[in-house]
Amino acid sequence: MAGIPHDHYEPKSNAEKWLHSRLPIVGLLYDTLMIPTPKNLNWMWIWGIVLTFALVLQIATGVVLAMHYTPDVSLAFASVEGIMRDVNGGYMLRYVHMNGASLFFVAVYLHIFRGLYYGSYKAPREVTWIIGMLIYLLMMATAFMGYVLPWGQMSFWGATVITGLFGAIPLVGEPIQTWLLGGPAVGNPTLNRFFSLHYLLPFVIAGLVAVHIWAFHTTGNNNPTGVEVRRGSKAEAEKDTLPFWPYFVIKDLFALGVILTIFFAVVGFMPNYLGDPVNYVEANPLSTPAHIVPEWYFLPFYAILRAFTADVWAVQLTSFVTFGIVDAKLFGVLAMFGAILVLALVPWLDTSSVRSGRYRPMFKWWFALLCLDFVVLTWAGSQGPEGLVPAISLIASTYWFVHFLVILPLLGVIEKPTEPPATIEDDFNAHYGSSQSKSAE
Repeated sequence: MAGIPHDHYEPKSNAEKWLHSRLPIVGLLYDTLMIPTPKNLNWMWIWGIVLTFALVLQIATGVVLAMHYTPDVSLAFASVEGIMRDVNGGYMLRYVHMNGASLFFVAVYLHIFRGLYYGSYKAPREVTWIIGMLIYLLMMATAFMGYVLPWGQMSFWGATVITGLFGAIPLVGEPIQTWLLGGPAVGNPTLNRFFSLHYLLPFVIAGLVAVHIWAFHTTGNNNPTGVEVRRGSKAEAEKDTLPFWPYFVIKDLFALGVILTIFFAVVGFMPNYLGDPVNYVEANPLSTPAHIVPEWYFLPFYAILRAFTADVWAVQLTSFVTFGIVDAKLFGVLAMFGAILVLALVPWLDTSSVRSGRYRPMFKWWFALLCLDFVVLTWAGSQGPEGLVPAISLIASTYWFVHFLVILPLLGVIEKPTEPPATIEDDFNAHYGSSQSKSAE
């Protein structure tokens, strides 16, 4: 697909021409900053800069923390306490890094759900969406390994439970589990592996983020209407777009400032609010916590993992059909990873010809229910498996799959969308008024 017509960087001085002919880095930065961006982007398009900032923050603080951390089971817990007590500013570095993970996941969930509502996964942006989901998976892996490093009670037992899930996979499960652990159980080889990968993966994520940005700069940015920028001529494109600098950069920086104000208020006044107090007790393989609960950003998928127990008819039927190969534990593991897989496959599951949810009246209600379902799953994952929690988890988990595998395909057939505007310019003028009419006044 041809790019949106716009002015590209042209070196003027001899020095600029010399550099541009050998390393066109200035031209790359110019074209990135001046890329034509749909002028009707709303405030839900701020999460990209928040995610970029969070990644840089995590890498910067992580590198410094790694200088003082000791990846040894007999010293890890004490080294973290040493960072908190003896390193200049160490307590702030750790709290920023710890809560930075939560900022990262808040932003990525809002980024994902914004994409789901406005159809940012639809052609020609399927590859951009898949790359985004790969980034999300690597984020989850990095965060899980980082949670193990403090070597508290929840760190140790969380690692034991999560790595134990791989053992449920037939044939290859136990070798994978042994490779992850570095032995028969969670121990020093496990901690060393997790520390190395936790340090490495953020740089892999940074590389994928660069590809992600490159991908949507190639296809053009989606917008609330889902209508594409006109590409016939530069004059037509300019009616639908504005340069990314200064308009959207300033808007994004303002939003980032507001979010960071809240973030540093949390870091300064309630840094352990999202943590588990059990993790301030050193890991003890002989003492199991009453409830093993992962960090909040894993809770929806943890609820799905626990929802499908041996007394659920779907599990019993699957076990019967597979001659007992797929038991309740394996079914839960498959459901947990399947919940992420259906997110990745949504470009092909959504059959609607209209991209944006703004013009899909039935979809709006189902999407609202999906958002509520995600909140319910998060709550259910934080609770012990008593009372009504298992039933609520099962209902919420079932809806998650029904939404993507049944409702989305059906809506494309039965829903009657409203007519989107003909151009981005029409939508912009409808919301903010024509610039020509304002100048005339």
